[in-house]
Amino acid sequence: MMKNVLFFVFLFCSIQISAQYDSIFIDGVYRTYLLHLPSDYDGSTELQLIIAMHGGFGSGPQLETQSKLSEKGDAAGFIVVYPEGVPSPLNIRTWNAGGCCGYSMNNDIDDVGFISSLIDSLDYELAIDPDRIYATGMSNGAFMSYRLACEIPGKIAAIAPVAGTMNVDLCEPSRAVPIIQFHSFEDSNVPYLGGIGDGVSNHYNPPIDSVQNAWAVLNNCNIVNDTLYEGLDYTHIGWSDCACMYEQQFYITTDGGHSWPGGMQSPLGDPTSAFINANDLMWDFFQLYSLECESTAIKENLVKKWKISLFPNPVVNVVNIQVPVEFSNETQLSILDINGKILFSKNVDAPLNNFDLSAFSNGVYFIRFQNNEISISEKILKISR
Repeated sequence: MMKNVLFFVFLFCSIQISAQYDSIFIDGVYRTYLLHLPSDYDGSTELQLIIAMHGGFGSGPQLETQSKLSEKGDAAGFIVVYPEGVPSPLNIRTWNAGGCCGYSMNNDIDDVGFISSLIDSLDYELAIDPDRIYATGMSNGAFMSYRLACEIPGKIAAIAPVAGTMNVDLCEPSRAVPIIQFHSFEDSNVPYLGGIGDGVSNHYNPPIDSVQNAWAVLNNCNIVNDTLYEGLDYTHIGWSDCACMYEQQFYITTDGGHSWPGGMQSPLGDPTSAFINANDLMWDFFQLYSLECESTAIKENLVKKWKISLFPNPVVNVVNIQVPVEFSNETQLSILDINGKILFSKNVDAPLNNFDLSAFSNGVYFIRFQNNEISISEKILKISR
């Protein structure tokens, strides 16, 4: 018994030495965070920063223990910050990730503003590479990482959601965002196929493959849903040839559950996956990307050249479509919903002047044209007369 007590005292002291609690004052509230600097940090070299956001009912120290990201930061030489959601009157911390979750969502807490200010504060105080700041999170924190990619993509170079999905009404990022997602087929809290999970938040979860397909449209990916590996242990799907030559990666394990792959199982949580290690995979992925994109100017010229013109928009029934001559034949026309699910697809062998949307219900859709060279899409709003 005494040996166990001494072990936990040693563990607590070790955490206090390597990680530091701090706060910033924003919107009349002190917002807290746990900061971990790699053991050899001396401030002489700008390091990458990973923002790691806890799940509902979690905290900074809890996610640090669960994810083991600080251990990875020491080994690889990056900084980790664990920001914390505003606690409810019952001291339950959540993030306002759009359609989820709890106290923060119900009180419209500006968590995007908090993270943005935290980035500015840490960039001022520490030697951080501002072009190489990344976001990850567990469950509700994964939802939040998607919202950051939607709303402040100019500060977040790439994201790595774990055991979560995206639940925002509107996502219009100003740049492409590389994504690596981790999930389990056994996750019943945030089901892979979508729907309401068995967690306490009782909210709807969009299917994760639909979220990835929606981002493939936003990221202008030409190669989609490419199964790179499928085994009894996990499935690996990729979306590639995206804007700035970015990629999206998706790992779905057959073991584990609502947990951090390769991390530590929470006392009341699901087992962790033994088949993949999220920290290793996300770090390898993050190192490929920064906010800089050498092909940005080229891509802007392509967008100007290859642009869909839709009229009227919003549309009641028939929309007039004008596309560049490069998409006049041997082109695939697709209609996708807001989550990226393909609702209609056909090969176009001749110039297409109009398309009848009368069979579609009211809502937001994407019209996409894709050939062997590039994919272009445009958003359209279907309304009633």
